[in-house]
Amino acid sequence: MNVGFIGLGAMGLPIARNLLKTPHWITVYNRTSSRAEALQPDGARVGASTADASRGDVVLTMLADDAAVEATVFGGGGVLEALPRDGIHVSLSTISTALSRRLAEAHATRGQQYVAAPVFGRPDAAAAQRLVVVAAGPALAIERVRPLLEAIGRKLFVIGAEASAANTLKLAGNFVIVAMLESLAEAFALLRKSGVEPALFLEIVNDNLMQSPMYKNYGALIAQQRYEPAGFKLRLGLKDVRLVMEAAEARGVPMPLAALVRDQFDSAIAAGMGDLDWSALGRLAAQRAGL
Repeated sequence: MNVGFIGLGAMGLPIARNLLKTPHWITVYNRTSSRAEALQPDGARVGASTADASRGDVVLTMLADDAAVEATVFGGGGVLEALPRDGIHVSLSTISTALSRRLAEAHATRGQQYVAAPVFGRPDAAAAQRLVVVAAGPALAIERVRPLLEAIGRKLFVIGAEASAANTLKLAGNFVIVAMLESLAEAFALLRKSGVEPALFLEIVNDNLMQSPMYKNYGALIAQQRYEPAGFKLRLGLKDVRLVMEAAEARGVPMPLAALVRDQFDSAIAAGMGDLDWSALGRLAAQRAGL
């Protein structure tokens, strides 16, 4: 297949690099052209524009937020204009459920197909092809792009025909992660102020109660106060908390814990932590505890 890939940020670059290992023709595009050019030795064709990368059978987008997706898809010379009839747009981005529904409708009116396939994992997992991919959309479209989605991760879950369901699941998953980050941040602040080593606590509790790689990995970041380089920036975490709250409000679902964590993210950003890893909620908790 002729495949386009748009968005070569911290996640997009390693994902595109893994797609270049597949037997497909890959055209990459990024606003900062040097990131696209870095993939030429791996066999990528560098697109001259969004439209140039969207004229094949499939185009995948990995972009930061709703605004970036809207500009890339709906803007002049965007994906919607350039993608051929029966072409497939696969959005790997974490976006709102409302935008996902709008994308599905817009592509359908032009005889195109849309698959939402947000991913769980950090840049190191993307590089190692260890992402978890959650896909939803037309069954035939998903089957066409299945080889691409399986090439970028360790597990692919197909959850149905309603594309926005994949985005709802991703937002709910990220909400669980930020709730975990907040609980670890508060617990570690208490431990440190009480003279107990957080790493020891993490070993005891996670190895015997949680047994979760998520707790282990994020717990280690907070225990070591290692918030740079950011695998996922705190300011993007705030974006996801706001999106899950929007989805909950649309369905009439109260989420009081989400509101609390949103306020914590707001405070952390106000304190200059927006570009740190989202586990820097641990730094906020420590500062408030006088540590």
